This record gives sequence, structure tokens and C-alpha cells, in this order.
Amino acid sequence: MFETRSLPSDLESVRDDFAPGALVLDVAGDFDTIPPEAAENLGLVVDSLSPAAYPAEWLPDDAPQQLRRYASSDFTIGMPGDGTVSWSRQTAPPVVLVKYRAKGTPDDFLDFLIAEAFVQAGNDEIPEHFLPFFGEQYADLAAATPLGPSETYQVAAALYEGWVGLHTREAFASWEGDHDRLHEAWVDAGGRLDDRLENLPRFVALGRLSFAEATEFACSAVKHGRDLPAPFSALDTAAYRDHGPSYAVKWAEKTFEQLAADDDGADAESSDDADPTADDAADSA
Repeated sequence: MFETRSLPSDLESVRDDFAPGALVLDVAGDFDTIPPEAAENLGLVVDSLSPAAYPAEWLPDDAPQQLRRYASSDFTIGMPGDGTVSWSRQTAPPVVLVKYRAKGTPDDFLDFLIAEAFVQAGNDEIPEHFLPFFGEQYADLAAATPLGPSETYQVAAALYEGWVGLHTREAFASWEGDHDRLHEAWVDAGGRLDDRLENLPRFVALGRLSFAEATEFACSAVKHGRDLPAPFSALDTAAYRDHGPSYAVKWAEKTFEQLAADDDGADAESSDDADPTADDAADSA
């Protein structure tokens, strides 16, 4: 199921700089989460396995089953939202896994994704998933987010990705002149986001994007250093980089409070427009 991937020289150099010894493996099948019995086959190509586990108390009652399994002692590699390339420090050395779906990805961008995984896996301050990032505050995020459990998961994954991007994009920018091919792939991918970013609030208002989808899109743009519209611009700040999960929970609380207020205002305006006597009634009250 796992086959060692050969790397071009610039990727070898990035690995040496950020995650020396990390293994890059092509995965024969596509996956969100590798079945535990298949994941254990990683033991054949790494020195050791150290499955992570997290307190069940961190999860709200309606948390998705996949998240519950991730928190358990099951050896869980990969989760929904990880993208084409995922990584893990539950092995020694760390592994970077290139999914089967990568066959349709342009070579330069795919190599950037692998380089990004090296930067993340080599930074011990970056947890492997949003659950250890939020910890016990994940329940607070769920309480602040009036969405279903799947969309709450999506928002949490996006907020985590945005925070990670604040810690990694400086490395991507530094590749100019040394690893130009990877740097250009990073710049090009960011530039392709700009038109949609400008219209993000309008797309949400029109129902063309859900709030969770918009958050996912905006937070993925953080790692490219693009300009974000409100309310997402508040996530591209030093305060978020420094305070992480507590800042994210507060951002969610304030954002949904404002969205509710905007909806109430729109409903009131619509009601006034529909009733020609509304202004007269208010004046006589």
C-alpha cells in the first residue's frame, strides 16, 4: 500500500532543512482516513509507531464518529479535510503521505504541497490535527458555532489551517531565490484565489457558499498571504498566531453574533418595507 516516493533535489533540500529523515510515501489507494489495520502496515517502513489519543471530554456530544475514533486509542492516520497530502508524527521518523488523487495534480503544485508538509511536520509547535490544537476548547467552539456537527468540524479544520498558515508562510516566502520552482507554485496558487476572495461575503449572503465553505476558503488563503475580507481578515493577525484556539473561539462567537444581528436587521427592514403603516405606527407609539 505504501511506496517510497523519489524526490527532486529542491524537495530533498527542503526536507533536510525542516524535517530531516521524514519519509515520503505514495499511497496506492485514496483515503480520508486509512483503516487502522492498513495504517499499521506503516510499521514495516518506519522505526516505530506511537498512536495518539485524546480525552473524550474534549468532544461535544454530537461530534462526528470519525472524530471520536481519532480521539480514541485507534491508530488513525489522515482525517477528512487533510487534502491531497497529509503527514503524521505518530511514526518515527515522521511520514508524508501522497494520496492516489495526487495523480491529477500539476507536478509543481504537488511538490509544493509536499514541501508544505515538511515545514509543518518539522515544527513541533504545530499539532497534527485541529483536535489537539483546540483541545478542551473544541467544545467551546462547537457551542459558539450554531451549525451541525459536520459543518462545525469543517470550520474547526479551516481555523486550524489558517493558524498553521500564519506559522508557515514565512518559510514559503523565503524560498524565492533558493527554491524558485516551489516559491512560484506558492505564489501562483495564492493569486488564483483573489477573485473569489473579493466576493466571499456576497457568495455567503447569496447562498452560493455556506459559512463553513467560506471559512475553509479564506483560511486556506492565509498561508498564501492574500488579502481577506471581513470577518475573515481578523484571522490574519498576530493575535491569532499568538493566542490560537482561544482567539478562534472568540472570533466565532463575535462573528455569529454579528451574523444574527445582521439577519435580524434585514428581517426588520423587510417587514417595514412590506407594511406601509410601520413608520406611522412607530411614530404614534
